[in-house]
Amino acid sequence: MKKFYVESYGCTMNQGEGKFLFKELTNLGYTPCRSAEEADLVVLNTCTVVETTELRMLRRLSELRSQGKEMVLTGCMAKVQNEVLSASSPASLIIPPQEYDQFSEKISQRYGGSPKKGYIPSETTAILPISQGCMGSCTYCITRFARGSLHSFPEEQLLAEFQTMISSGVKEVLLTSQDIASYGKDRGSDICSLLELLLEEEGNFRIRLGMMNPEHAIPLKERLLDLMRDRRLYRFLHIPVQSGSDRILSHMGRRYSVADFVSFVEEVHRQYPEMSIATDMIVGFPGENEEDHILSLNLLEKIRPDIINITRFSPRPGTAAATMPDRPHGRISKARSREMAALHMRLGKMNNNLLVGNVEEVMVTEHGRGDTMISRTDSYKPVVIPAGPFLGQRLKVRLTEATPTHLFGEPVDSA
Repeated sequence: MKKFYVESYGCTMNQGEGKFLFKELTNLGYTPCRSAEEADLVVLNTCTVVETTELRMLRRLSELRSQGKEMVLTGCMAKVQNEVLSASSPASLIIPPQEYDQFSEKISQRYGGSPKKGYIPSETTAILPISQGCMGSCTYCITRFARGSLHSFPEEQLLAEFQTMISSGVKEVLLTSQDIASYGKDRGSDICSLLELLLEEEGNFRIRLGMMNPEHAIPLKERLLDLMRDRRLYRFLHIPVQSGSDRILSHMGRRYSVADFVSFVEEVHRQYPEMSIATDMIVGFPGENEEDHILSLNLLEKIRPDIINITRFSPRPGTAAATMPDRPHGRISKARSREMAALHMRLGKMNNNLLVGNVEEVMVTEHGRGDTMISRTDSYKPVVIPAGPFLGQRLKVRLTEATPTHLFGEPVDSA
């Protein structure tokens, strides 16, 4: 039977789906290997969120094709740029996300294999996609064309998958989708109801919430923050604001104001001062001027997020923003991106320095570089600790040193 490798790019949703595809191939009797170079069959699980990523995918496709690999092309490009992939690699099997329920069948028809039952993952961290698509109308986003309108997976299905993960030894479950705050709006439910169901399960696990668009998260604020009292939910929220200018937010098709966003974050920090906040910013959006850029910097100074994902605007085919006028020159966008990145580093170091000297309980989630391991505090801060037989365990550590992106710690006792 063929040896395979799944190579996933992009968001947590895509990473989670990559693990699903891995499981499907394993169930068919295929043999996983540690690199694409060792594999006979490579699943290239693509991303196309910005132009540079699209070009990277095409370069990687060319590399694999030159190595004579048989390829299955999945992910967002398989939906919105199917023709581009077909032209680049006519012999490849292309399966978009909407057809993942037919993945095993399509693989079997092309390459052979028969399903096995009872595959159980063996890992500390697992990714649980809870929906496909979104309810957004962002003028710059090609992903919503790839993923379509919101389709929330049934709660009973998600609960069963969650139970399988926990019973197999998973300690950390990452809930993901294009916007988890919109979960259930097509089913008469919501993300809070799903969380209540999952938290009925017993166990010393942790759940990390994925990205939540402000327009859908803000109405859930009271229930969401009440649920955060359960320490099995990481005190971490990823809420992408994208700009500090209401004018630019309007052009982006983002249906909330800067004041709405600030009010939400301030209430979060009033109830949970230790809550980690991640946000996203786009620089160089069409029409953005220096005043808009300064408003964005001022907003970040005000809310002091722990993580800022910065993207320079990239026009994507078929989106409204691709044809909008007054796009800042690339040189200006690059300078604004650098200025924002410097602010990110300064705020990150400032936030993390406040924790040095604390003793905190962490969950050890993965092996790090060399003789280290990576652990997470209850607010999802990454802490590097010396290696040991700690994977999946909870430890008390003393935080000894801070960088803008993570901390270092030393175990002081078992939790």
